[in-house]
Amino acid sequence: MPKTKFAATNYNILKRINDLWFRLIGSPSMFSLESRIFHSISVGLIILGAVYVPYNFFEGLYIGSVSSFLIAVFFSYQYYNSRFYGRKHSSVLFGLTGIFIFSVNYFANSGINGSTDLIWPAYLLLVFAISPYRQHIAWLIAYIICFLVLHIVAYQYPLLVKYPFSAGKGELIDRVTAFPIPVIAIYIIIRFIRKSYDKEKVTVEEKALAIEVRNEQILLQKNQLEQSDAEKNKLLSIISHDLRAPLIQIQYYLELLNENEVDSLARPALERDLLAATNNTMDMLSNLLHWSKSQMEGPAVNLLSLNLFSAIKSTLEMGKIQAEKKHISFNYHIEPQVMVVADTDMLQLVVRNLISNAIKFTSDGGVINILTQLVNHECKLTVSDNGKGIDQHKQEKIFSINTEPGFGTNNEKGVGLGLLLCKEFIERQGGRIGFESVFGQGSSFFIFIPLA
Repeated sequence: MPKTKFAATNYNILKRINDLWFRLIGSPSMFSLESRIFHSISVGLIILGAVYVPYNFFEGLYIGSVSSFLIAVFFSYQYYNSRFYGRKHSSVLFGLTGIFIFSVNYFANSGINGSTDLIWPAYLLLVFAISPYRQHIAWLIAYIICFLVLHIVAYQYPLLVKYPFSAGKGELIDRVTAFPIPVIAIYIIIRFIRKSYDKEKVTVEEKALAIEVRNEQILLQKNQLEQSDAEKNKLLSIISHDLRAPLIQIQYYLELLNENEVDSLARPALERDLLAATNNTMDMLSNLLHWSKSQMEGPAVNLLSLNLFSAIKSTLEMGKIQAEKKHISFNYHIEPQVMVVADTDMLQLVVRNLISNAIKFTSDGGVINILTQLVNHECKLTVSDNGKGIDQHKQEKIFSINTEPGFGTNNEKGVGLGLLLCKEFIERQGGRIGFESVFGQGSSFFIFIPLA
């Protein structure tokens, strides 16, 4: 027979035996550990009884044969009621039966020279396994007392002890046949204890893992709540101050113009300031609305294969017009054939914010350059300037809602949401954003967009 077929046959046999044993002792969901140990012990002792009853009888050990028969009958009855009717076994009756049967067997089977002393401790171990903890001390004391009494009585009255077998061969057979009883009992109990321990260990580990996962979820929820609270505070700050202040300024300009308190020489300057304040407020409001919409609606990205230059050409032209008002040299070089995968509206917003920031923080007469470069499977678009640069302590939070909004070279005020929007929107398109900045020398912001 091939080895694989032989192994498969052995596996099937072992599986059938295991399934039969599982059906005999019952499932853990229906029976307690004590009951399952009792069922296992009962099945083992019934099988041993079926062997020892005829063996002892034919060997002339009639007392031993009767004892084995009584044990088999007793455990068959207890097992049947427990396994099939759900009636809990009696640990008291179990313990007393052992004392009675082994006391009789001690005197009928050679006393101290027989095998009873070998079986006695194993049976006590079975009593411990199936009885409540509160009974253990009582059973221990009872069995020790009975053990001492039997040996003292046998010592004082040796004629009470019967020797049913001959020395030598008979003693050997008695010991050999008695040996399986304690061995099987110890095996069953240790096996159940180990399996129970392993199961409890797995359960504890699973509970610990569940607690760890729950703690991580709680920590995540805590961080989300803190972020939500920070966003709420940021929004309130924007509404109460950052957005209100320029509107009050616009209102003041309009009141001056309406009351004709401005002479013709000062009027153009006020109108320029009014236009600048209006444009700045519109940029702030636009970013605020985009950010609020992204927080409420979540990601809604419409990715398309599009020509990069065509998609952002109008944004570049608007940026050039704004730069000319501050006499900033605005240069861009976009490869006309570059095709990328992006959402047109999101991409325009990102580029518009980067250009607006560059203009805001670049002094009159400065330079802004916009270039593209192909890097692996991405297009790198860089917006660089020679403006104010970013303080080192602000760089870590530059893409965070907790960033501190700065003032431009003409005191243009932002709300601190532009770069956060850029990061969120470019990442939703499968891209990424980064920057390099030296305070007092300028900044370079770059985005990576997947190529089509």
